[in-house]
Amino acid sequence: MAEQLWSDDLLERPRQQCDPLADEAVSGLFQNGQVPAANTLMKQLVANEQVLPEQLPAGLRGYFEQSGRLPPWVDLGLLRKGEELFGRYGPQIVLSLLCSSLPSCYAAAKGVQVLHLTARLETDPYRRILETSQMIIDVMAPGGLESGGLGLRSAQKVRLMHAAVRHLIRRSGQWNAEWGQPINQEDMAGTLLTFSSLILQSLKRMGCDFTPVESQAYYHAWRVVGFVMGLDERLMPTSAEEGERLMATIQIRHYRASAEGQAMTRALLEMMQHMLPGNAFDGMPATLTRYLVGDTTADLLGVPPSDWERITVGPLRMLGWVVDKKVDMKPPVVAKLVSLVGRRMLDGLVWINRGPERLPFRIPSALRESWGVQGWERA
Repeated sequence: MAEQLWSDDLLERPRQQCDPLADEAVSGLFQNGQVPAANTLMKQLVANEQVLPEQLPAGLRGYFEQSGRLPPWVDLGLLRKGEELFGRYGPQIVLSLLCSSLPSCYAAAKGVQVLHLTARLETDPYRRILETSQMIIDVMAPGGLESGGLGLRSAQKVRLMHAAVRHLIRRSGQWNAEWGQPINQEDMAGTLLTFSSLILQSLKRMGCDFTPVESQAYYHAWRVVGFVMGLDERLMPTSAEEGERLMATIQIRHYRASAEGQAMTRALLEMMQHMLPGNAFDGMPATLTRYLVGDTTADLLGVPPSDWERITVGPLRMLGWVVDKKVDMKPPVVAKLVSLVGRRMLDGLVWINRGPERLPFRIPSALRESWGVQGWERA
């Protein structure tokens, strides 16, 4: 059944399909000369201010009303279990995003063309990574996906931004029809799976312990995110196991070496290295990326080869976790190491966005205290 569902023929059709609701809203703004009003709105949304219906351009009111509805199949109990898993392993999940999810997106040679054309990652990598990390924290924080939650609003904002990017790319004349539509349904499904199924796989590789119920709960939360962001429900399998099968099929279809994907990966690795303090973690982002995505994907992305002994012995000896020059990377040691690196990466996200003209990187106080991460007000 699953093999028939995820055949090449059935996945090729969604490459020509996008998001009518958001696309029509954005198209109407451009046609009616309401782009300045939309820009003001987007700034409000980025700041997560409350936006009242009378503040919206008429063409956007319907979009926000419709896209703000949760699916009829949402299970609030599962959402809360997913939030609890995030609360337990938030630093590791953010590290998985940076070292696994995003590189895996760059490995899709057709889908990565959107990032290349917008040039956001290469010219402003911090802003791109901050926005993505912030959305994950918003949607997975307690109550994030409930009515009025920050996560719900963040998902609506990203969906609208996707539509704006599609509109501008189509007008640019630089898009190759062989890539399918920009930010099409299959690419959106693949991205969602890197934020759900791939994160769960990465947590296991990191030595994190969780139950099948917790795995399904986390996956369910991201199905809700996919619904809010306009993804066709037929591309959102109900079970975490089936989600892994769809992800594997998409990887086979699209993972190829590309100059654009390698450029995105270089910029990401350089940014992560800059965010980690001192010299103790030199080479750690590339080493963890190769460990999490595997050698095949790492090679096509141009990730440098790993040297676990050289990279890890410094941090582990500094913390008193090992005393020998040889490091046996067993699951307990990996779990301790990635927990440390994840917390330091979150500290880096807070600090690199400090400044009077920048929006703070928001981490709810309960999560911040649980993770041992400094708050933005002290950054």
